[in-house]
Amino acid sequence: MREADVAASLGRARRVLAIEAAAITALAERLDDAFARAVDLVGRSSGKVVVTGVGKSGHVGHKIAATLASTGTPAFFLHAAEALHGDVGMLERQDLVLAISNSGETPEILQLVPVLKRLGLPLIALTGRSASTLGRAADVVLDVSVAEEACPLGLAPTASTTVTLAMGDALAVALLEQRGFRPEDFAALHPAGTLGRKLLRVAELMHVGAALPRVTARTSMRESLLEITSKRLGVTAVVDDDGRLAGVITDGDLRRALARPGDLLACTAGEVMTRKPKTIEAEALGARAVAVMERHAITSLFVVDPAGRPTGVIHLHDLLRAGVV
Repeated sequence: MREADVAASLGRARRVLAIEAAAITALAERLDDAFARAVDLVGRSSGKVVVTGVGKSGHVGHKIAATLASTGTPAFFLHAAEALHGDVGMLERQDLVLAISNSGETPEILQLVPVLKRLGLPLIALTGRSASTLGRAADVVLDVSVAEEACPLGLAPTASTTVTLAMGDALAVALLEQRGFRPEDFAALHPAGTLGRKLLRVAELMHVGAALPRVTARTSMRESLLEITSKRLGVTAVVDDDGRLAGVITDGDLRRALARPGDLLACTAGEVMTRKPKTIEAEALGARAVAVMERHAITSLFVVDPAGRPTGVIHLHDLLRAGVV
């Protein structure tokens, strides 16, 4: 490819990005009380946010609805044309409608407005013309106008769709923070996704009950080895007389003990164990367990209750299988 062609392509791309970046900056600068009213209206709604639009606005609406739904605001997309042909039956009286139309004069949207008014549904408009028919009919207007499109012909929606998408993100995040949406809430809505897996808690992955390897400090090493072997985790907890975690015996401890003079099987667990082992809380994220293991070059962590008693154990393999790593 000729150097001149490369330079021309990069110049065109930079021009598009500069126009769209300027459009978002201008959007941020003109945000006003209307945005706060929109957040309040959605926050007080007991139903779903129904996002509607046609064409490119419809594609943007799909994404806005998906972002709202994944961040704790129940939402779905309803194509305006399909709504006019029966899908309006999806609407319920407690719902709220978010209508997207850059011109504010999209016929399908305007034909839907009387139906929304008859149902008594609040209407938020995302439009580039606040004084349009849609803008005048809406309860709240969010101005997504742009000075120019990035398309040199001024025809293809480019900067306008970018700004509308950004406004949808701003609305979703504002609602997320207002509701106190937490990482565990996000994980619950994304159980099969990468983010959801990274937000798994230790409690969801650890071995408990009969699967938890545990001996006392006075247990013989013969019995301790049987416990390690039968539980198949390469480790056992060693507890004191009150059941508190006093130490652990790992494969590394066994190798070090074998290198010392004397009969390993004549020892007790308390004589071989590593004292003050690393532990973790059941409510900690699996990602944090991975970080602790990496930092200390270990492959397992015991989970203890407030009294220091082991309630579970998590192994690096558990985190690998769950996709946390």
